[in-house]
Amino acid sequence: MSNPFDLAGRVAVVTGANTGIGQAIAIALARAGANVACVGRSDPAETLASISALGRKAIYIKADLASIEPVARIVDETTAAMGGIDILVNNAGIIRRNDAINFTEEDWDAVVDTNLKSVFFLSQAAAKVMMKAGRGKIIHIASMLTFQGGVRVPSYTAAKSGLGGLTKAMANEWCAKGINVNAIAPGYIATNNTSALQSDETRNRQILERIPAGRWGQPDDLGGAAVFLASSASNYVNGHVLAVDGGWLAR
Repeated sequence: MSNPFDLAGRVAVVTGANTGIGQAIAIALARAGANVACVGRSDPAETLASISALGRKAIYIKADLASIEPVARIVDETTAAMGGIDILVNNAGIIRRNDAINFTEEDWDAVVDTNLKSVFFLSQAAAKVMMKAGRGKIIHIASMLTFQGGVRVPSYTAAKSGLGGLTKAMANEWCAKGINVNAIAPGYIATNNTSALQSDETRNRQILERIPAGRWGQPDDLGGAAVFLASSASNYVNGHVLAVDGGWLAR
């Protein structure tokens, strides 16, 4: 029996692959056999080197997903260099913190445009390529705030809640065309985006007390979930948001 988690010969696009969750997922996909196009504002030299060391092909596509301007180019450059797109991981995202009563339109638009609007249009562009091949895997990176309200992050909560709904909407339309659309909802993962929470002694203690696993997650903790959702092992999984949270939602 062949390995259902084998990604040999597949082409993955991972946005925000230079550090943290995106980097860990890109390397995990490469470890499973995929070639990877790393998309982002900053050169992911460390990620590219790690993927190349595994014997996989890796390219960097410089793009700022604060707008949808680079979407067509990302797809064109990936298909030109690697021959297609089999997997898309929408990881790139930003966060802005402020009380809801004081939140600005600028901060609202910046987060929603990056975390939701660009995700939709990049998925749409990649899906057109996938439909021609008759198969594809799209993975959104959601959040605990896909399920909960959070504090002082209204635009982030709105965008990540929107991703939960978008995952289901895309799955409904694209499943019959051979495309699986799912999401991973990371729990509290130690990354740059959560550095403010980690450094806040009170909030850090409160978070750890709530996590049954008793620790912050590490980016590598998400690799297995990403490989599963990117592989044929998940062919009958569609429209699902998979929590990787150390038990946070169970408590």
